[in-house]
Amino acid sequence: MRVSFHAADVPLPRFNKKKTSAWIQTIAKKHKTDFLEVSYVFCSDAYLLSINQQFLNHNTLTDIITFRLSDKAEPIEAEIYISTERVAENALKFKSTLDTELHRVIIHGILHLIGFKDKKPSEKALMRKTEEACLSLRK
Repeated sequence: MRVSFHAADVPLPRFNKKKTSAWIQTIAKKHKTDFLEVSYVFCSDAYLLSINQQFLNHNTLTDIITFRLSDKAEPIEAEIYISTERVAENALKFKSTLDTELHRVIIHGILHLIGFKDKKPSEKALMRKTEEACLSLRK
């Protein structure tokens, strides 16, 4: 599994990319999901809003948008866009550290690709529980 991290219109966040890549791979293996490549693109609210409007017809701010590029069959190829502004605001809102919130959103995208959903309250609860379990596996 190849994992890459890119910056669109903001500086690339500071975190250990090698450890984070290994952690993402551990979660994929734990959930028995085969990934070929996942590219993370860190961006501003405005950049992600533009993507949200253009591709999803949503006119709202969000912290993450995940695009599966491969067909339904594995291995999965995907691009995950993350607003660093939303991550910072959510860290304050949820009384979390910036690092923890960043990793929560990073793994949130992977969990969507694995098949987790978060539209209904029960799905949101399971997503949050799984995010916490994944965060506990970080080294």
